[in-house]
Amino acid sequence: MSDTTTKSDEYEGAVNRAEAVAEFHDARHETLLGKAQHLLHQNPSLVPLIVLILAIITFGVLLGSKFFSPFALTLILQQVQIVGIVAAAQSLVILTAGIDLSVGAIMVFSSVIMGQFTFRYGIPAPIAIACGLAMGTAIGALNGWLVAKVKLPPFIVTLGMWQIVLATNFLCSANETITSQDIEANAPMLQLFGAKFNIGGAVFTVGVAFMLVLVLVLSYVLKHTAWGRHVYAVGDDKEAAELSGVNAGKVLIQVYALAGLICAFAGWALIGRIGSVSPTSGQLANIESITAVVIGGISLFGGRGSIMGSLFGALIVGVFTLGLRLLGADAQWTFLLIGILIIAAVAADQWIRKVSS
Repeated sequence: MSDTTTKSDEYEGAVNRAEAVAEFHDARHETLLGKAQHLLHQNPSLVPLIVLILAIITFGVLLGSKFFSPFALTLILQQVQIVGIVAAAQSLVILTAGIDLSVGAIMVFSSVIMGQFTFRYGIPAPIAIACGLAMGTAIGALNGWLVAKVKLPPFIVTLGMWQIVLATNFLCSANETITSQDIEANAPMLQLFGAKFNIGGAVFTVGVAFMLVLVLVLSYVLKHTAWGRHVYAVGDDKEAAELSGVNAGKVLIQVYALAGLICAFAGWALIGRIGSVSPTSGQLANIESITAVVIGGISLFGGRGSIMGSLFGALIVGVFTLGLRLLGADAQWTFLLIGILIIAAVAADQWIRKVSS
């Protein structure tokens, strides 16, 4: 009888404690700060969007029509198109709680493959471009296989791959640049992403359009398809995802392969942006993509964030860069402010994550 009474008391105590915890969480969410924290947890891209709007308003007040002109605003899009595309690839990987330090090298090597196959080996430009896209996908898939099947840490795998691809890039290109004049005369298709078109006085490029369409498509896929939910599940808790029937290894290989393909497209866009094929271009793409992703509110712990946020992160950097340049400020102020934004974004992520604990 006493054992039964003791067990009943323990059960009631556990229920009371659970109810108390639930009441505490409910009370926390009822406060204004708690509501804000919960809203940002549900919509992580709101933080970078707010920062972007505030930055645009600030520079708009300081610079007036000089900043709000169609030319200035579309110039920002043109300047961030490469970072935006690579950041989309980086976002996919970071959502799975990984990181890809080889994105920039894959991008440049893919562009070199396209250029060298066309000019050194006489392969038609469309086939050379397809080879470059295939190469980027293959390198990404190899990264994914090493992470998923060999169980190596993503940081180590992609750090090593970055060095391998970078060295191969210089060996294959013989460190030579294919000039824009040669491309325009013999293979203009390589510069497709640099083609410009006018909408209401604003000048856009095919690369900008591709970046925006890519972000919208990936946002839809991640939010509304089973594969997208699997990506988030693997990043949030890989073991739990596997227990629920998700093939985590397959998802990881697919994510890294897709990231490699997107980086190869970024390589094609890079040719259009700078006009030439250079093995030394895009050297900072790794850091710039991670910066855009972090400022964009995607958690480095995986499983939370949105591709749209990474686009906002890239645009924030673009707005600060152009705005400070128009103000005549030293370029170092840009790095200082971006550094502060990175630390603030990680701190905000840690605070927002507490809502689920």
